[in-house]
Amino acid sequence: MSSLGGILCKLYEEYGARTPKKLKLVDAYLLYVLLTGIIQFLYCALVGTFPFNSFLSGFISTVACFVLGTCFRMQVNPENKSQFGNITQERAMADFIFAHIILHLVVMNFIG
Repeated sequence: MSSLGGILCKLYEEYGARTPKKLKLVDAYLLYVLLTGIIQFLYCALVGTFPFNSFLSGFISTVACFVLGTCFRMQVNPENKSQFGNITQERAMADFIFAHIILHLVVMNFIG
């Protein structure tokens, strides 16, 4: 068990030392969206799904936000510059915001 603790400690140290602050902000956003989805699912499991469209819209929204955030993180990561060489960080942010606007318009329409 101590080796697992050492591995996690080393992972945390490396993450803090090597990850740029912009990516840490994106990771904080992804953690927030993940926790929101977990809370929504637990609420649905414990309380019920009476307005099912509302639950479905909220949960699909969190999953889609997580996917969009992950794609955004991949595009702005400096280590992936060879794969996304022709996409600037500004373009990636604009695509991310545009996709979120479309996503939330669809979610609002689905709620009714």
